[in-house]
Amino acid sequence: MTILIAGGGIAGLTLGLTLHQIGVPFRIFEASREIRPLGVGINLQPNAVRELFDLGLESQLDAIGVKTRQYGFYSRLGRPIWEEPRGTWAGYAWPQYSVHRGRLQMLLLEELLGRAGRDCVVTGARVTGFEGAADRAVLHLEGREAVAGELIVAADGIHSAIRAQMVPEEGPPIWGGAILWRATSRAAPFFGGGAMALAGHDSQRIVAYPIGPTDPETGLAEINWIAELRTDPGEGWRKEDWNRAADINDFLPAFADWRFDWLDVPALIRGAAEVFEYPMVDRDPLPRWTYGGVSLMGDAAHPTYPVGSNGASQAVIDARMIGASLLAHGVTPEALAAYEAEVRPVTTGVGLANRGSGPDAILQRVEDLCGGDFDDIEQVIPRADLAAHAARYKALAGFSVEALNARPRLIPQGARLG
Repeated sequence: MTILIAGGGIAGLTLGLTLHQIGVPFRIFEASREIRPLGVGINLQPNAVRELFDLGLESQLDAIGVKTRQYGFYSRLGRPIWEEPRGTWAGYAWPQYSVHRGRLQMLLLEELLGRAGRDCVVTGARVTGFEGAADRAVLHLEGREAVAGELIVAADGIHSAIRAQMVPEEGPPIWGGAILWRATSRAAPFFGGGAMALAGHDSQRIVAYPIGPTDPETGLAEINWIAELRTDPGEGWRKEDWNRAADINDFLPAFADWRFDWLDVPALIRGAAEVFEYPMVDRDPLPRWTYGGVSLMGDAAHPTYPVGSNGASQAVIDARMIGASLLAHGVTPEALAAYEAEVRPVTTGVGLANRGSGPDAILQRVEDLCGGDFDDIEQVIPRADLAAHAARYKALAGFSVEALNARPRLIPQGARLG
């Protein structure tokens, strides 16, 4: 009853760990010949951290990540709009982590290989398509023989070959005109460390947070940052490769005056050894992910703008929801259908919210009301309104404090199939 997984990123590897935990055979097929620690910083919300802890990864996450203590929005002048505690400081039973994406992927990979054996991940195996039948699913691989199993789960990202076969008319990802430049720099952490800051408005913003510990001798930490500018979509910046090296002179002049008393943005940008450029893209939500014994997860299912720090977290939740559905329904197409019924409405709402009414929509509202220049935010927007806005997104994305702390485990301790 082997499950075939297309893609060895965070989604696919977490699913592999989950299947091993519940006793379901699987194999992961990854296009890259060697899985390497690519990317920059991401955030793991408490709902995802809970699931990774349930996989026995608490000490490993502590070793590679920074516990996020505070999350805040600031105007283009650096004025505080809204600040709130995060993770255990906010009352969650689990922390939130800021972590390098590549380090997390390598952690998941090494844990999986150590637990399930090194042959559970096949590299250099690019998925090109699938066949589904009543009693089996077949995965097609470039330059290799096809592989048959009971079910297929596509974790092959925003350019998923399996999604493309399901929806051949869809076309490339949708770009709305925003370009992101991402990097890490050694700099002094702000607001006491463990803080995540978003400053600016819809047309221009900076995001920054530490993903490594503060050096006690230098006082510096590895700070992940994202600079964003909005441009004319007709200019053709359609480069979804997030490993494309960029020239800081393409965007640094726009941030030349962004020197706050808590962060020198030009210095942060200049401090990066290498900067990566890519457009902010997503896809329209699909009305269906599952075709018999084949389904989608992670960015193959619900690619979304990187708003609300929810993308990697949802990939982890997808994996655990699939595991829970398999325990309830067996290794059957019904399990995949049950997973989709539970998860797709949530991710559809999050994806649409991230296009304009996500948590950072408050930045543009303040820019529109006062140009980001104020002495007391209460005179611009009541703090009660700001708190309600923040709470709505947490509830939408499934990580409100009360609901998460009260929810039973997705996968009961010791539960195994059969």
